[in-house]
Amino acid sequence: MARIKRVLRKVTPNSPQERAPEDFGKKGAPLNTQHPFYFGFLAASGALVAITFLRALQSASQVFVLIVISLFLAMGLNPAVEYFQSRKLKRGLSVAIVVVAALLVMILFALVVIPPVFSQANDLIDSAPQLIDSLKNNRTLAELNNQYGVIDTLQSKFQSWVSDGKILTGAFGGVVGVGRTVLSGAFSTLTVLVLTLYFLSSLPSVTKIFYRLAPASRRERVSKIGDAIISRVGSFVGSQVLIAGLAAIFVFFLSLGLNLPYAAALGMLILFVALIPLVGHFIGCSIVILVALTQSPTKALLALVLYTLYVQIENYIITPRIMKRSLSIPGLVTILAALLGTSLLGLVGGLLAVPIAAAVLLIMDEVVFPKTDNA
Repeated sequence: MARIKRVLRKVTPNSPQERAPEDFGKKGAPLNTQHPFYFGFLAASGALVAITFLRALQSASQVFVLIVISLFLAMGLNPAVEYFQSRKLKRGLSVAIVVVAALLVMILFALVVIPPVFSQANDLIDSAPQLIDSLKNNRTLAELNNQYGVIDTLQSKFQSWVSDGKILTGAFGGVVGVGRTVLSGAFSTLTVLVLTLYFLSSLPSVTKIFYRLAPASRRERVSKIGDAIISRVGSFVGSQVLIAGLAAIFVFFLSLGLNLPYAAALGMLILFVALIPLVGHFIGCSIVILVALTQSPTKALLALVLYTLYVQIENYIITPRIMKRSLSIPGLVTILAALLGTSLLGLVGGLLAVPIAAAVLLIMDEVVFPKTDNA
């Protein structure tokens, strides 16, 4: 045993002696947090950080809008994916089926709607000189033209625009503006499609990551509320598509009954326009009336009356019955949410406002109101 200790002493180096702690002086008194300079410095630093953060968000606002749109579309398509999953298909295959179907609908819309739009636009441009000349038949407009040359100026301007090809370039700020608009639209569309595909394929894993941010004791409840929000958004999108599809069918048969041109194109156009809250049917009715007005004023008046009648039936009969099982939110909340969303983010805000309001109401019903009731 003694021999082993001697061997260990030779192998193990001597431990260094402990150093005495260095003397850095006595601790001073703590900073006075009540001093005005201290408070002013912290307030100025916080304001500077907040301003920098807001400017960073403002510069990246377009990216955030694309992300929100993609997430909204993914949650809207998720019920269709879950339907195929319930048929014992893998999620990847279900996502592929849903995405291909959505792309086919978009391609069909482009093939059906875009050619008639360009055709009618060319017809309008070709017939514009005759329409401008016909304005002189009105006595009041003819007197204004004799005094101020309003119609002659409009006619000369239109001829110069058509001859120089400035209608399209002038609308988008020149040739560079047209190219920038086309490239920006194509890039945004591609970005939304790619992000939607990623969100849709990895939605369960993404939600699990966010749910893990909640404490373990509340994680189950947070998961159930989050899943309910996603389910409500998906139900809202599905309900809106169903309502818009019924409106498109009505406009298609209305166009056939009135013998309007491009009945299929009008139906497909209403299918997408009717998805816009509040002003969707106003835009759709205006388009249908303008097309009917090219045929006769009587058809335009009849289209206005029938379309208005259908909108009332949709608002008071169809929409309440369809939305009854998907979103239980008051009508006033729907209108206010759509108005606020449109004023903040435009068309995108109007589309996202109603499901966001439904999610907020769900959180208030499950979290806020129970606490206030028990207080």
